[in-house]
Amino acid sequence: MKNVFFAVFTLIVLTLFTNDLAFSQASKLPIGIVDVEAVVKEMPEAIAADKELTDLSNLYRDTIATKKTAFETKLQNYQKQKGTMSASAVQAEEEKLYKEQQELTEYQQAKQDEIHRLREKHLEPIRVKVKAAIESVAKEEKLSLVLAKEAAVVIWSEDKMDITFRVIDKIKRGD
Repeated sequence: MKNVFFAVFTLIVLTLFTNDLAFSQASKLPIGIVDVEAVVKEMPEAIAADKELTDLSNLYRDTIATKKTAFETKLQNYQKQKGTMSASAVQAEEEKLYKEQQELTEYQQAKQDEIHRLREKHLEPIRVKVKAAIESVAKEEKLSLVLAKEAAVVIWSEDKMDITFRVIDKIKRGD
């Protein structure tokens, strides 16, 4: 919220305190805007990585759900039988359930870590490829600055400043 307020405030100040000549010169700076998300969505390797990660996440989610259900069933059975058990049997069963709960938590964390590592493994070459394509298009277009549409507060820009489709084309051509 502060960023939006700051951006709007800055825009108002720039509009009020700059003369027409300075503003028109600033608007002619060689700046490009790229929608990195749109670029990545067009990359076959990103689509394949997303599918692989989604499938693996679903598999792990289902496995964890099955393990949780089995654990909850054991816990309910223990709670039903607890009144008829000796103190030593109660303690042994509680230790066993606690250990099983810890193992389930560790398994879940390990699978989340694995998904994260795999995501990073897939994303790194995609980042490198996108960055290289953006740099190449920026040099071809003689741009001094390229803003990411997602990260920058761009209230308005001319369509000719958007280099997204040129970056997608560069990646698809393999230049």
